[in-house]
Amino acid sequence: MNDKQRSFPLPLSSVVDKAKKSPVFAPVATPQTATQNAAQSAARLASVPASARPGATPSKSHAYALDRAQPVAAAAPRQNPLVSDAVRRAMVQRVARQGVKDALVLGALETVPRHLFMEEALASQAYIDASLPIGHHQTISQPYIVARMIEVMRNGGELRRVLEIGTGCGYQAAVLSCLAQEVYSIERIKSLHELAKANLRPLRVPNLRLHYGDGMLGLPQAAPFDGIILAAAGLEVPQALLDQLAIGGRLVAPVGARAQHLELVTRLGKAEWRRDTLEDCHFVPLRPGTV
Repeated sequence: MNDKQRSFPLPLSSVVDKAKKSPVFAPVATPQTATQNAAQSAARLASVPASARPGATPSKSHAYALDRAQPVAAAAPRQNPLVSDAVRRAMVQRVARQGVKDALVLGALETVPRHLFMEEALASQAYIDASLPIGHHQTISQPYIVARMIEVMRNGGELRRVLEIGTGCGYQAAVLSCLAQEVYSIERIKSLHELAKANLRPLRVPNLRLHYGDGMLGLPQAAPFDGIILAAAGLEVPQALLDQLAIGGRLVAPVGARAQHLELVTRLGKAEWRRDTLEDCHFVPLRPGTV
């Protein structure tokens, strides 16, 4: 990655409302199993040394670094040990043991405070390896699958412009902003779009732009993209997204109905794409239109 300072697009603060928004949905109930897992994880992680780190941190030229993320976490009123830096590092180590090897992706996961992207009632479960509800029948993806999809899309190369379909609460977009020069993210549910803006505003991510719209149509005005990542599963990847992929670019998406798998699509030419089937997964369904 190139460490030279770059001029990113307009800062996030210039494309979102100035007024601070409260959460846009009622708090959700804490799943009992997730609570038990969180307690067990805390017991196992108590002995993890603070100096343990899985790999290199993202380049200083990419998005917000720890010097931006830490003050936000420190300013939060939570004192729960289950959202500590040590627990987040342990989460990253667990993801690494599951097979994610890209040091920059692991560093981005360690940088972004996942607990700031979910309801207070679920914050103590933020660093278990599970998807969790964010309202509107949507979820924040499990840390492993976020890292795995980004690692496959990045493929060890430089990401200039990336498109995310399904902003959700904004967590994956924040991770992507550590790894790409420009990140565009589309959300079709207005309330989640507003939630993501509220979650991301304190972090002042300079290279991330959020859009409210139909993700199945992509964002042709900003295309082509070096990478496209989908956070919802369709029966097939929409042709509009394939057309917006740069030649040589890579798209990663969950595909299928009940039985789903990750699919990697690489654009080889103007009208040529290669598809590779990866591991099984489970995502919410990809839907058209806006609500």
